[in-house]
Amino acid sequence: MKKILIVDDDITLRSALTRYLRERGFQVSHASSGTEGLALFEQDQPDLVVSDVMMPEMDGYEFCTKLREIRSGQLVPFIFLSGRGELDDRIQGHSKGADDYIVKPFHPKELIAKIDAQLERSRRMHAEIIRLVQQMPPPESAQPPPPKPLPLTPAEEKVFWEVIQGFTNKQIGEHLFISPRTVQTHLSNILSKLSLENRSQLIRYAFEHGYRPASSGESEK
Repeated sequence: MKKILIVDDDITLRSALTRYLRERGFQVSHASSGTEGLALFEQDQPDLVVSDVMMPEMDGYEFCTKLREIRSGQLVPFIFLSGRGELDDRIQGHSKGADDYIVKPFHPKELIAKIDAQLERSRRMHAEIIRLVQQMPPPESAQPPPPKPLPLTPAEEKVFWEVIQGFTNKQIGEHLFISPRTVQTHLSNILSKLSLENRSQLIRYAFEHGYRPASSGESEK
């Protein structure tokens, strides 16, 4: 279940978007300002951010700028949703680091299409990073020690190796003959046992600690 962070000071719109996205299978958190949104992002990193521009305390432009200064916020898809629709406004939004800019009023289906497109782009980019990392030869001068045994059950360990190869829950379920919901349950247990928050941190943890698949998932499946 992908996590979306909605940042908008309009409580009516914020509530409507939260309800609409949850009905379509997203996990949603929301904030009324950039300051609150930044705090929520650091507490529980989402997979994508949708933010208004004109807000009290910290507007959307400053929020986006500060988010991009955080290491964990550099690659998170960011969509502006704003009533400011002039060309200069849209250009400024992109220059601050936004991946897309939607002008109010808008149709909810357009927002869903933009969210799906950005999440898919993020997934492809993430998978390519994994592929490149897997192809890097180990340094010849120093062979790292073998990784420590994982504190996981056999079923969780199978999911672990699939996740670090960039497969989605649906693909993992097909490979292991289990439901995507069961995959998510195992993944949640894995993250809890390793004190991690999301898939990205799990993949980074795996490669930092020497857990590398014997061969790529594409060649095995």
